[in-house]
Amino acid sequence: MNDLDTREWLLTNGLGSFASGTVCDAHTRTYHGWLFAALDPPAQRTLLLSHIAANLEVAGRSLELGTNFWVSGAIAPRGYQLLQSFQLDPVPTWVWSNPGLPDLPRWQLTRRLLLPYGLLTSGHQPAEFCNRLLIHYRYDGTEAAVLRLRPLIADRDFHHQQQMNGGLQFSQLIDPHRLLLQAMRSDWVGTPWQLCWTHGSYQPNGVWYRSYRYPEETKRGLGDREDLYNPGCLTVMMQPGETLTLEARVRYPDPVQPYLHLSADTFDRAVAAEQQRLSQHYRMPPANVAPCAKDLWQQLLKAGDQFVAYRASIAGPTVIAGYPWFNDWGRDTLISLPGLALTTQRFDLARGLLATFGHYCQHGLIPNAFPDAGAKPFYNSIDAALWWIETLGLYLEASQDWDFLKEQYPIVQRIYKAFVAGTLHDIRVDAFDGLVTWAAPEVALTWMDAVIEGQPVTPRRGKAIEINALWYSALCWANRWATRLQQESGDAAATFGNQAHRYAQQAEQVRLSLQKFWNSEQGYFYDTIAPNDYPDPAIRPNAVIALSLQHCGFPAAQAQQVLTVARDRLLTPYGLRSLDPAHSSYVGHYARSPQHPEVASQLWRDRAYHQGTVWSWLIGPFIRAWQQFYPNQPLPFDGKLLLEHFEQSACLGSVSEIFDGDPPHAPRGAVAQAWSVAELIRHWQAVAPLG
Repeated sequence: MNDLDTREWLLTNGLGSFASGTVCDAHTRTYHGWLFAALDPPAQRTLLLSHIAANLEVAGRSLELGTNFWVSGAIAPRGYQLLQSFQLDPVPTWVWSNPGLPDLPRWQLTRRLLLPYGLLTSGHQPAEFCNRLLIHYRYDGTEAAVLRLRPLIADRDFHHQQQMNGGLQFSQLIDPHRLLLQAMRSDWVGTPWQLCWTHGSYQPNGVWYRSYRYPEETKRGLGDREDLYNPGCLTVMMQPGETLTLEARVRYPDPVQPYLHLSADTFDRAVAAEQQRLSQHYRMPPANVAPCAKDLWQQLLKAGDQFVAYRASIAGPTVIAGYPWFNDWGRDTLISLPGLALTTQRFDLARGLLATFGHYCQHGLIPNAFPDAGAKPFYNSIDAALWWIETLGLYLEASQDWDFLKEQYPIVQRIYKAFVAGTLHDIRVDAFDGLVTWAAPEVALTWMDAVIEGQPVTPRRGKAIEINALWYSALCWANRWATRLQQESGDAAATFGNQAHRYAQQAEQVRLSLQKFWNSEQGYFYDTIAPNDYPDPAIRPNAVIALSLQHCGFPAAQAQQVLTVARDRLLTPYGLRSLDPAHSSYVGHYARSPQHPEVASQLWRDRAYHQGTVWSWLIGPFIRAWQQFYPNQPLPFDGKLLLEHFEQSACLGSVSEIFDGDPPHAPRGAVAQAWSVAELIRHWQAVAPLG
């Protein structure tokens, strides 16, 4: 590997904690590090251990195995030139050796990393959390070597960089095979954590390594410089075939918890435990698929599991929208749920997610974001409640868990009544045509939610196509459920019958009113109908979302025309564009504008976010709609490039959030996105090679 391979890898632990980096072992982002611990899962993600610089001395010659970018522009050391291989499965594994150094005896050093699952439960006891990282080295060669390891540490929020200043210090207490660490300033005490090792001799020295540079942050126009602290050096004599295991662990909440000694097999036992845990979530693929498709299935399930996390503030499961910088969002969770939990038959997970979001329903709305403990949820979404009903319906059909319907049906009624009567953000049902509308000027309530200086980039106020398609489907679900409950209820049968009749009447009214969205000149749906009744003819993928739901209120002839236009204007090998390239507002590149380099990168990205940028999760709605309305025609999408991206590009073993609208459609945004992976899981047979 003579090149700087900056493709990325990711580990998560079910708490929102993560480890990430690059194939070449150089950190290129603020979000690269070996232990970002979620101290209040999944919040308070804090970098404690950035990495460990390794030096191997063989036959009196010192070999630096690390690679760093520096503010000066230097790349040093250049350990990547000794890196022979990297593999992701079952854990990230690097192998350094010396084929290019014939004057040295043969040597090879292998390093593996693992972030063990951190949610510890026992019966009905409260959840316990364990944030730890395991590091395993193995040395092979013709003679002994000396391995010197220097941990580079921090204590900072995962969005920011650490800077050396006179007030920041790191205390360290040294035990045999253990180092206790804690950052502190005069007005603040950091997180207590420990670094342990199986053997070796540790010497403290306390040195700041200043001016690391993160080139990906440079490209994004954000802070790109960091200072890291090295408390000391661990020196280990390594005989051929010998191994070394280290563990970084948060000592929380008890700073004097007993020290558990590491052993030579600690790492392998932890890997086996993780594989056993994952196997409980694996559903075997159909027997008629090719072996490579079965391998893909296993990789997709592992990728999907990385987003499932536990939220302490609600004492229940949640889904991290994307790594490395997103938190858990309601809309993203609900759109991801069918792929992550229904296709995989993780029905307990699906039930838990739906129950949690249903519990927090207020004003007829489902929160789009959960806050940390002690704060209130954020109800800034018009569609999360409708996605909740849609996903509840899919769950009930898949699981036949009709007792759950009885528990959740009152929430369905609450959502219905709030929309009909009116709720926050002037969300209401138009009494004239039965369509859902809203008029709050300074918020963005749909999934196209970019806001610049208090103004939505794509306002979409009024009546939006996918919102009203979701509303129609919700009414159909409610009618079906009320009818079922009518049949199972004795004295309440008449009440449920009346509700079913009302839902059916309104669904029919909405079905007829949906024709207001038909633009016969373009053979496509208007994206929105503004509060002043002016329709927006922009060709966006929301029309495809509207056709992909369980209950579709549009005739097949219109649906086929829409899908043909979407195929020709929006479809790319990685998903659907968010806007037709022929539109005057189309932006083909998500990064800094080549025409306007003076525009700040963040500002430009926000402008481009939904103005032509490709969203990979949208391939799912396109596949569902196409298969419904063109059942006898082949899918006009070849998943080869998307699967190659999943396996070989950006973040290995995951799918990026977005891609440039223009070829070659470079991956952008978060390197691992939940709904991107979830939709690939949901439709893997449509894109995977069959037997």
